[in-house]
Amino acid sequence: MPVCVTDIKRADPDIAASLAGFGVATVHEAQARTGLMHHRLRPIYSGPAISGTAVTCTLPPGDNWMIHVATEQCQPGDVLVAATISQAHSGYFGDLIATILKARGVHGLILDAGCRDIDDIQAMGFPVWSNAICAHGTVKETLGDVNVPVSCGDALVHPGDVIVADNDGVVVVPRRTAGTVAKAAQARVDREEVNRARYLSGELGLDVNNMRPKLAERGLTYMTQADWEAGS
Repeated sequence: MPVCVTDIKRADPDIAASLAGFGVATVHEAQARTGLMHHRLRPIYSGPAISGTAVTCTLPPGDNWMIHVATEQCQPGDVLVAATISQAHSGYFGDLIATILKARGVHGLILDAGCRDIDDIQAMGFPVWSNAICAHGTVKETLGDVNVPVSCGDALVHPGDVIVADNDGVVVVPRRTAGTVAKAAQARVDREEVNRARYLSGELGLDVNNMRPKLAERGLTYMTQADWEAGS
């Protein structure tokens, strides 16, 4: 039986908002390289990083009806995650639904299907990550589900999880671990700032990260051109 869950638990909004500042790569590393969506999900235009709490929906083939149902469940600070139940590339989303979501304070859309009206969506500044750009339209005939766990971009998303998206891709942070991941991301940023200062002073990653002993252990040998040509 198709369902629309109306009272989902969301991650702490301040924590969710803070994760955008770290970016997808840092958040992915901070949670042990988990939660990254497939690279087929790309921004339809280059834009800023976003983060927010997930409202989810499933979409039957060639049918975007449940996106309209899901928009009613969206609150300010949410990110809509729309997953098709089979491979799809049609234009499930365009500028009119983008207008609705932006008016509701939604931070963006993650859509494992096609998007259209790209110029208009970019002009209004509504961020979208999709697997295709396609003018082919959809119908409104078949029910799906709203605010149930979904697989989007080959990653599991529960309603209320945190979605972080930028020009590098999309990553999912589970609702219950968002605070821990935010702390780990901040610690990673702090370490990288120290290393960046050392790189700017002229040091190499080989030395800053103490790589030389491991390289020697694995058998890397340095030699001159003459020795290499002589077969030493």
